[in-house]
Amino acid sequence: MNLKILGKCAVFLLVLSALCFAEATLGAPIPAEEINPGYVYIGPIGDGGWTYMQDVGRRAVDAAFPGLKSAVVESVEEGPGSVAVMERLIRQNKSRLIFACSFGYMDFVQEMARKYPENIFMHVSGYKRADNVGTMFGRMYQPRYLSGLAAGSVSKSGSIGYVAAHPIPEVIRMINAFTLGVRKMNPKATVKVVWLFSWFDPGKEKEAAKALIESGCDVLTMHADTGAVAQACEETKTYVVGYNNNMSQYAPTMHLTAPVWNWEKLFEPIVRQVAEGTWKSQDIWWGLKEGAVDLAPFGPAVPEDVRKMVNDEKARIIAGEQPIFSGPLKDQAGAVKVKEGETMADADIWSMDWFVEGVLGEIPR
Repeated sequence: MNLKILGKCAVFLLVLSALCFAEATLGAPIPAEEINPGYVYIGPIGDGGWTYMQDVGRRAVDAAFPGLKSAVVESVEEGPGSVAVMERLIRQNKSRLIFACSFGYMDFVQEMARKYPENIFMHVSGYKRADNVGTMFGRMYQPRYLSGLAAGSVSKSGSIGYVAAHPIPEVIRMINAFTLGVRKMNPKATVKVVWLFSWFDPGKEKEAAKALIESGCDVLTMHADTGAVAQACEETKTYVVGYNNNMSQYAPTMHLTAPVWNWEKLFEPIVRQVAEGTWKSQDIWWGLKEGAVDLAPFGPAVPEDVRKMVNDEKARIIAGEQPIFSGPLKDQAGAVKVKEGETMADADIWSMDWFVEGVLGEIPR
C-alpha cells in the first residue's frame, strides 16, 4: 500500500474514532458535578429583561441539582468573538454543556460543535441543529397575543407603539401576535413599529419610546432587552406592556402586564437529560402549556372584564382550542395570507417575514 492511501486510511480512522467517541459521550450519563454548564449571554445580567430572566432560570437550575456549578459570560456580541468565549468555557471551565442564549450565535455554535463533537450545545431561538446541537425557544407569541388584548382595551387613540430590536422572524411574529390581540379589542387600531437594530441599547430604546409617544401613541410595548421603554412610559404617564420580565418595577403606575420568560422550564430538562444520558438533538418550542412563557399580573388600569377575557383566552390556548395565527389573516396590503378555516403551520409561524393588517412600518430587507 502506498503512503498516499495509507495516509487517507489514517485520516479515516481518526475521523471514525472521533465520531464513535462523540456518540458514546453524548449517550452516556454525566454526573451533575461534571456538567459545568456554560451560559453565553447577549447582554448584562443587570439588564432587567432578557438576560436577567435567563440568569434567574440558570440559578434555579443550579439550585435543583446538587453539585451543579454553572459559569456565565455576559455581554457577548453576536459575532466571531463568541467562538473564543465558548472555547474558554469548554477548556477552562470544563463545560460539557453550552447554552448559547441569543439568535446571532447560531453559525458560531455550529462551528464549535464541529470542533468539539463530545460537547453538547443548546442554541436559543435558532434553527440549525447537528448531532450535538439542539435548539430551544418558547412560544412567546401566545402571551404576546394576550398582552395585545390588554393593550387594545385601554387605548383611547387606537394608536399603539412597538419598539422592536431586529427585523427577524422571532420579532416579526411577536409584533403580529400582539397586533392580532389589539385588533380583537379594537378592529381599527394600529401598531406603529420603530426598529432599533440592537437588542440592548437603553438610551436608544428610551428615545424610540418618546418618539412614539410624541407621534400620538397612548400605549407602548417593546421587543428589547431592558426596562427603558417602561421607564419612559412612567415618566410620560403612558400605558406600557413590558417584555421578558414583570416590568412593573419600572412603571409602577402605568404597567398593564407583560409576556414573561420562565427559562428554568427550558434549561432544567436539558441539564437533567445530560445527567441521565438521555439527551438527543431536537427542537424544543414550548409555550403556555409547558410554563416556558407566561403573562405577568395585570396592572390596575386593566378592566375586570378584560382580565376575565384574557384568562379565558389563555385557558383556551393551553387546551389547544385557540391557535393564534388562524384565518382569515391579511397582510398590510390587504392580501389574504391565511384563508378562513385554516391555521398556520409551525414552520410558517417560525419563518414569518410579513406584517399582518394593522401594523404600520416596514420590514427592512
